[in-house]
Amino acid sequence: MNKHASLIGATGSTGKELLELLLKDEEFTRVDVFVRRDINLNHKKLNTHIIDFEKPEQWKHLVKGDVLFSCLGTTLKVAGSKKKQWKVDYDYQYKFAQIAKENNISSYVLVSAAYGSTDSKFFYSRMKGQLEEDVKALNFKKLIILKPSVLLRKDTDRTAEVLFVKTISLFNKIGLLKSNKPLPTSVLAKAMISCFGSLKDGEYCFEAKSIWEKGR
Repeated sequence: MNKHASLIGATGSTGKELLELLLKDEEFTRVDVFVRRDINLNHKKLNTHIIDFEKPEQWKHLVKGDVLFSCLGTTLKVAGSKKKQWKVDYDYQYKFAQIAKENNISSYVLVSAAYGSTDSKFFYSRMKGQLEEDVKALNFKKLIILKPSVLLRKDTDRTAEVLFVKTISLFNKIGLLKSNKPLPTSVLAKAMISCFGSLKDGEYCFEAKSIWEKGR
């Protein structure tokens, strides 16, 4: 199919899984990643752009392709403040989406979060909900939003996340909280590619259960 993908968030758990799949997928002949530091990976299909997200005028002309995959995100602990987390999780992603639309990228696949809503009382959920709504307003021909619940990441060092996954898993074993079953980032990455390749133009939003089905 000779598809050209652009990707942000390639250094995160989901992004790494997604990049690996894209490079193996014969339908994609070019993959551009936009990162703040070198990922030290060489591949004939891969083009790595080391950028300053604060200076879009320097790199916006490089954002091209058939689809933009967005896995970008950080935690409040890593960011250091809500203001800094908003900058990464909202400002950078929305600006990239704007530029992709301006550069005629027709499809956008976004990893958001369960319970994302502009009406949420919780900062993180409200931030994710705001991004979802503003991206919808850009009117991509194909917009796919995936809203996973608890993510199961390889070799994560997020202590709170590890404890939460263990707790949810224990509840799952006794038949509770099945809708919050930990979702491996490998499944999420597969679902992103599957949705892009199989769905017609339109706007789609998938919760955890559907992501499991799409990522099998």
